[in-house]
Amino acid sequence: MKSFPEEFEALLTKTGRRVLEGRHPELSGFLAQGKSRFVAAEGLLDAKKSRAIAGLLERSLGYRMSPMEQSIPPGATWKMKKAYTEKLPKTVKVRTAMLDDKKSPARKKAEEIGLITMLESKSFHAFAEALSGYPLRRQWGLQTLCHWPGDYSGPHNDHHPDEPLGCDGYTDMHLTFSTDAVDHQWLVYERAGHLQEIKSVATMGGVTCYRLPFWHYTTPMVAKRGREGDARRWVLLGTFLDRWSD
Repeated sequence: MKSFPEEFEALLTKTGRRVLEGRHPELSGFLAQGKSRFVAAEGLLDAKKSRAIAGLLERSLGYRMSPMEQSIPPGATWKMKKAYTEKLPKTVKVRTAMLDDKKSPARKKAEEIGLITMLESKSFHAFAEALSGYPLRRQWGLQTLCHWPGDYSGPHNDHHPDEPLGCDGYTDMHLTFSTDAVDHQWLVYERAGHLQEIKSVATMGGVTCYRLPFWHYTTPMVAKRGREGDARRWVLLGTFLDRWSD
């Protein structure tokens, strides 16, 4: 694969198209049903095309990604005055590119390989809307992430109470393309006030959709033994505000 298709729907399997068309008995409109604020599914994207995408992303954007790292501040431990009063800010280690930023080192290349066109396509928006069940605005944020061995994100809730258009909730959709050198990586998320749900995100062509905010974290990505140099988990991300916020 030398470039992305113009429309996201070109990546979909028959099952994925049923989601897009609102005909999947379980996944269509899943988040709006109120059963969970998170859903993960495989088999919605074509497997052969997904493997080709992982290679295309590595060749085109691999060295253009910027490191994002926020470590545990020493004060979170050593400035405590009383036991069990600790507070942990969000920690993260990953490589990223904010594709909305036209000054990003990755933006121009993402345009050249058709990634921006696909992520801004009508069918990408329509799929997020169909899977989530929420009416979503037709302008949305774009980002790509690349996890190397050891990369993770610590517990956080992605709440933005100071943002009028997103303070009552919003939708994220992630497309994941892991190389076969990845052994595992897990998303742990809250249910009934506890971080007790867990789902593999080390998928090839997996789709996850979030109704944020809620508490979750991603465990460190682990490579298969001896294959650390080839282990990558690529994530293409769209962030959507509700249409009724217009």
